[in-house]
Amino acid sequence: MTAALTDLTGWLIQQGLGNTPVETWLETFCVRLVEIGIPLHRVSLSMRAHHPEIGTVAFRWSRHGGNERENFQRTRDAPEEYLSSPIYHLLSNNIEEIRQRLNVPDPDLDFPIFDVFRERGATDYFAAKRMFLREDHAAPIDPMRTEEGVVVSLTSDAPEGFSDIHLDSIRQLLPPLCLTLKCAANRLMAEDITAAYMGRDASKRVLSGDITRGSSQTISAVILYFDLRGFTKMSETLPGTAIIEMLNDYFGVVVDVVERHGGNVLKFMGDGMLAIFDMEQIPDTRRVALRAVLELRDAFVPLNERRTASGLVTTDFTLGLHAGDVLYGNIGGKNRLDFTVIGPAVNTTSRMQGMCSAVDQAIVISARVAAPVLADVPQLVSLGQYRLRGVRERQELFTLD
Repeated sequence: MTAALTDLTGWLIQQGLGNTPVETWLETFCVRLVEIGIPLHRVSLSMRAHHPEIGTVAFRWSRHGGNERENFQRTRDAPEEYLSSPIYHLLSNNIEEIRQRLNVPDPDLDFPIFDVFRERGATDYFAAKRMFLREDHAAPIDPMRTEEGVVVSLTSDAPEGFSDIHLDSIRQLLPPLCLTLKCAANRLMAEDITAAYMGRDASKRVLSGDITRGSSQTISAVILYFDLRGFTKMSETLPGTAIIEMLNDYFGVVVDVVERHGGNVLKFMGDGMLAIFDMEQIPDTRRVALRAVLELRDAFVPLNERRTASGLVTTDFTLGLHAGDVLYGNIGGKNRLDFTVIGPAVNTTSRMQGMCSAVDQAIVISARVAAPVLADVPQLVSLGQYRLRGVRERQELFTLD
């Protein structure tokens, strides 16, 4: 078994060096453990996520059910299922691991999940915690503020469960396993953080190496400028917590609609937002963007009804939609860059959004978006031609009836 463990250790490290996703290597890892004689029935690996909505991510393998991944949402109140779990017990106590045979009449440890394991034929349970930045792995930690590390839990369905040799072999594999998971965690952290703060497309470009200051490319895009109505007045009368809650409520809906239609949210500017729909990546981009705007308009109705029912302040939005070529890339100082779009088309979109009050419409759309699809989008209505400040040519503007 020693040679097999040595080979498996080298293979694990290579998976980490190659940034192989956990979902890809976990099954092979577990199957190889079974092949060398460790009677695994189920394996679970859980670790902290660096994500605004997801607190922990768990990867699981079952000998009869393959792989699965489960994301656990961030929450202030722990669900009862977690509070009564062996993982909560392991994290909150001064212990490095727990082991409980499941087929004995009076177990020292018993948790509701053990009954589920017994029903599935499990006879033994082993779990260990390994914190990446601690030497003392036994030290208790706050189960609601999980540190960088991993919790590994395994069950066996062999009649005698795990032997001492099996558990020693597993302990021997924990350091390379943690190293591989730390590589995965770092990559996942980079993807989650850059996507959350930069947008999905910009995140992919930056992580692929497109990080040189001043690097950019010209793309054709439909540009969307969004702004909440009356925000300045509301910010002067509402407490700061209410302002933040309101922005999150409205932007949560806007971002969801834009991203579900393939758009990329580039930045938030107070109560405003800039997004693009890349014409090279989204077929029939103009119609897609218009569908997103229609859906966004419809989504504000139930949102405002819900806020009104809760006694909260409500508002509406203004929006400009334009199409053209933009420079898309890294702009900024040596140590602080922004991945965004610039160019005359972006400026024109901003000026159009500023015309909403003048034409008494919440949505203003340029002819570059509207004209090619007029025959197929009957809601489009011309508002006439206007001269926009800072824009050389007069623009025919449209709205959605």
